[in-house]
Amino acid sequence: MAQDFLVELGTEELPPKALHKLMSAFADGIAQGLKGAELEFGEVKAYAAPRRLAVAVSALADKQQDKQIEKLGPAVQAAFDKEGKPSKAAEGFARSNGVTVEQLSRVDTDKGERLAFVSEQKGAATKTLLAGIVEKALAQLPIPKRMRWGARREEFVRPVHWLLMLFGNQVVDGEVLGLQAGNTSRGHRFHCNRELEIHSAHDYVQQLREPGYVIADFAERRETIREQVMAEANNVNGEAVIDDDLLDEVTALVEWPVALTGRFEERFLAVPAEALISSMKEHQKYFHVVDPDGQLLPFFITVSNIESQDPAQVIHGNERVIRPRLADAAFFFETDKKTSLEARREKLKQVIFQQHLGTVYDKTERLAVLAAKIADRIDANPDWAARAGRLCKSDLVTEMVFEFADMQGIAGYYYAENDGEPLDVAKAMYEQYMPKFAGDELPRSETGTVIALADRLDTLVGIFGIGQPPSGSRDPFALRRASLGVIRILVEKKLDLDLRELLELARNNFPRTALGEYNNVVEQTLQYILERFRARYEDQGIATEVFLSVAARKLSRPLDIDNRVHAVHAFSQLPEAEALAAANKRVSNILAKLEGNVPHTVDESLLQEDAEKALYAAVQVARTEVEPLYQDAMFAEGLAGLAGLRDTVDSFFDHVMVMTDDEKLRDNRLALLAQLRALFLEVADISLLVPAK
Repeated sequence: MAQDFLVELGTEELPPKALHKLMSAFADGIAQGLKGAELEFGEVKAYAAPRRLAVAVSALADKQQDKQIEKLGPAVQAAFDKEGKPSKAAEGFARSNGVTVEQLSRVDTDKGERLAFVSEQKGAATKTLLAGIVEKALAQLPIPKRMRWGARREEFVRPVHWLLMLFGNQVVDGEVLGLQAGNTSRGHRFHCNRELEIHSAHDYVQQLREPGYVIADFAERRETIREQVMAEANNVNGEAVIDDDLLDEVTALVEWPVALTGRFEERFLAVPAEALISSMKEHQKYFHVVDPDGQLLPFFITVSNIESQDPAQVIHGNERVIRPRLADAAFFFETDKKTSLEARREKLKQVIFQQHLGTVYDKTERLAVLAAKIADRIDANPDWAARAGRLCKSDLVTEMVFEFADMQGIAGYYYAENDGEPLDVAKAMYEQYMPKFAGDELPRSETGTVIALADRLDTLVGIFGIGQPPSGSRDPFALRRASLGVIRILVEKKLDLDLRELLELARNNFPRTALGEYNNVVEQTLQYILERFRARYEDQGIATEVFLSVAARKLSRPLDIDNRVHAVHAFSQLPEAEALAAANKRVSNILAKLEGNVPHTVDESLLQEDAEKALYAAVQVARTEVEPLYQDAMFAEGLAGLAGLRDTVDSFFDHVMVMTDDEKLRDNRLALLAQLRALFLEVADISLLVPAK
């Protein structure tokens, strides 16, 4: 008979940023354990609150199904002699299973008839298995560092206090993490700080809610908080900015959420909004409020874990806590503005970028030179680029960034603006870090784009140059992210720049003695960056073979590479693509055997077969049509035009012997094939579209 199962582990307050992951992993672990025990069950539902992890399983079978166990013995031929008497092998097999030879069965197998012993294994009662399944699920939770408490030997992410395990309405007899299972949970730490007897899994959520003052369902609690926060913001004619990560964290901090609105002095709005938001969000877990234009309003919304009879006191307490933090931000901002970014550069000489590559000051000197050269190539303002390169790291030594690390770049923008720098230079202070992550927006200003490129290229060349490329999961300088950033900027902003040339410009800014890999660093870094393209296209659903066909051209202009990849991808979807790719593969294999001694001039008078004459004529026409398209980088249109060659190419291979004994005829036909292949090679090596066998 199937019944519902409920397990709840009560703890000290769990790490809020990890709670959702722990909840999901616990439910997955229970489900995997039940499957491993071959127990049938229905829905698995996870619950979590600051002081508990719980899982409810519906319709769990009360026992394992009985199983027949079949053990194979010796072949029948070897089990009996000519007189039909059992051999020692047969007797030994029977004895090992506690039966006589006569009690053994015979079964047909792939290797002939064999003796067998068939027994029935009774399924174990579910209640006897549950404690072990729960213990294993808890042991497998993604907990980086477990702790012990008191004199106990058990380890968990936080001290544990109670264990509830019910199968139906019966307590499961078992011990986990040193706790004996029972049927009691506990309510809210303040509103209902006592034991609650839980009757069944079905009653769990409602009994915790009332009288327990605990919303056990994480998703329900999260949505409750969202709705309350939005309503509070609406009460002050604003809109709450609800960051999903912050919402998850707040959900993991409260059992009975009550949203309240606090206020701070309007004078603080003179401080950069990002600093105020950082103070509210990172330190106090408050949601900030904006007006219809997105401008910060002097309100914050906190989510309390109690339903206070005097909410004004709770609000006042939160206002009193946030005021000094906002005052600090205002003080840092006003103090920092008294010293220009230019004047702060001297302090960068004391900040090490990398021990072999010098200080951050040295890096800004390199960036100024590199940025000016990149700006010149995209018709941006090289003077602004050089200026931004020199100033872009100065905010690292400001009080604001020292206190609020996430203000790096943002503070630089406000201080550059205060210093009277050109707007493009000021924007570059924060745009240099764009994109920060996959899907993040790109720099919008020309100078910001240039600095974002220069900063990443300088780091890539420097770290590769000292022989410290990323390895496995170790990437301390985030070179993978930097490479993807370079690719995205060049491709999505349609900057047709030669990456090899840019890397050479970056390398030339380093002293030759600083880079042990000075002579090889450009090619090493280039190949590393271009390899990041592969994952980018996989995410877009473009086959690896498509990228490899373009990579075979050894190109170094990312925008050009991207154009070709999308052209080859479009070509690969055509019905003619497979046959033409196979033909190119065949041609490639033939020409490869000539070790570079491939004739290229076709003598029309030596064309004998109708099929080769037709192919020659088709190649001439195709060249005339596609060359103008290739010159305009219209590779997709060019390849689409070449698709019409399929029937002519198939006919050639069906009717013409290429490797004939007549040397002149052979060379002429090889030259014709070389011209055919060259039409495709102008874009990519489409022979690589044929999967390797």
